[in-house]
Amino acid sequence: MPRKADLDAIDWKILRELQQEGRITNVELSQRVGISAPPCLRRVRRLEEAGVIRGYRALLDAPALGLDVVAFCLVGLNHQSDAELRAFAETTRKWPIVRQAWMLSGESDFLLHCIAKDLGTLQSFVIEELTSAPNVHTVRTALTIRQVKDEGPVDLDGR
Repeated sequence: MPRKADLDAIDWKILRELQQEGRITNVELSQRVGISAPPCLRRVRRLEEAGVIRGYRALLDAPALGLDVVAFCLVGLNHQSDAELRAFAETTRKWPIVRQAWMLSGESDFLLHCIAKDLGTLQSFVIEELTSAPNVHTVRTALTIRQVKDEGPVDLDGR
């Protein structure tokens, strides 16, 4: 289990700012968090090296790219041994339509966040690839209607 990072108030401010605007310059970031640029850069690098900051990404608008269908698939496996769970997790990494995947406890074993260009593409994936994957027992698919909230992945104020 990863060790919890030891962060002070300035580190938390840095993380809030970067989560809101990942392309901010170090000078602007340092001004927003109230320290000079060199120690700000050292703190950001320390947070990166510690794995608190895993990387930086552009947030893309899927419909603007012609990817109009978002769905969540709940997958139940026949067997839940560690090897079987790892094998299915590895399989999800090979499917471009699956953008995020979580291993779950409870009725389902995995939750897959899928994005496709159209309903036919999603249906083909579910029928031809997902349901026929080794050890897959059940698949329940929920099509989204519209996204109603899109915040950063971590709530830094509710910690």
